[in-house]
Amino acid sequence: MQRISTIAPYVVSAMLLIVGMIHVLPLSGVIGGARLTALYGLQFDEANLAILMRHRAVLFGLLGVFLVFAAFSPSCQTAALIAGFVSVVSFLWLAWTVGDYNAALRRVVIADVIALAALLIALLAHAFTRAPRV
Repeated sequence: MQRISTIAPYVVSAMLLIVGMIHVLPLSGVIGGARLTALYGLQFDEANLAILMRHRAVLFGLLGVFLVFAAFSPSCQTAALIAGFVSVVSFLWLAWTVGDYNAALRRVVIADVIALAALLIALLAHAFTRAPRV
């Protein structure tokens, strides 16, 4: 048990880094429609949709940077775990309930399943870092 509590903070950090990097990847969509098309397999020729999706890229970048920051800042880890779960679970729920998504979005779904697994591991390890020592 002592070994687990010793490595738990490192596990939390590693998992937050993984989830953070997954969330930073869409930031490249801020460049423009061509990059968004490469990410999502859809055309973003309509200006309003391009603005919304590029803004979404910025927000994902912010969340990703926060997750990476929290990997090295234990006082922020609880908030980062909550934010990560809200992001990942909401996207997976939407993808599951709407369905019929393309191959590019299937890659996003797979990335979010990986992120969810990392978040669950981080949550368990985080619980060990918060558990009272006996």
